[in-house]
Amino acid sequence: MIESFENALDRHQQVFSKVGTLAPQVLALAGAVVDCLKQGGKVLWMGNGGSAADCQHLAAEFMVRYKAERRPLPSIALTTDSSILTAHSNDYDFDSLFARQIEALARPGDLVIGISTSGNSGNVIQGIEQAKTMGVATATLLGRDGGQLAAMADHSVVVSCDETARIQEVHIFIGHWLCEVIDSQLVPAGDK
Repeated sequence: MIESFENALDRHQQVFSKVGTLAPQVLALAGAVVDCLKQGGKVLWMGNGGSAADCQHLAAEFMVRYKAERRPLPSIALTTDSSILTAHSNDYDFDSLFARQIEALARPGDLVIGISTSGNSGNVIQGIEQAKTMGVATATLLGRDGGQLAAMADHSVVVSCDETARIQEVHIFIGHWLCEVIDSQLVPAGDK
């Protein structure tokens, strides 16, 4: 049986009807992103599966542009280099994949953002732990009850929903809104 389009749309709308309650956490995340970029830091993204795709999508929006013409903003998706991903997973293990990249690439003043619909992705957990050990600011976009990651990061946004697709829809909405904030905060008035 094919699920009805209306049913999927209803579930989407139900989740989005509660997104406004996340405003304080989302505003704090936006402040962290803008502060990082204004101070010359870079944003490093990590996640798995659809969350990895969101990392790549948002890193590209930062580096290229969202709407406004502006300088490229330093942003790296740690999910994109197939040689690193396969060599590390083969030679070490998958859970330390992001931690090793963060150890090599992150510096204080940067911001590491982990995306996990469960909040329990081992490689994202180890990545956040590595960043914190190095004094690098951390943030997460999570789902369900936030899992282990909710209490670990400096800033966490938890989409209280059990359906992965709906969580991811909210995550990318938040990511796009962050791009709008960046355009409003980091683009000179004459360039908008």
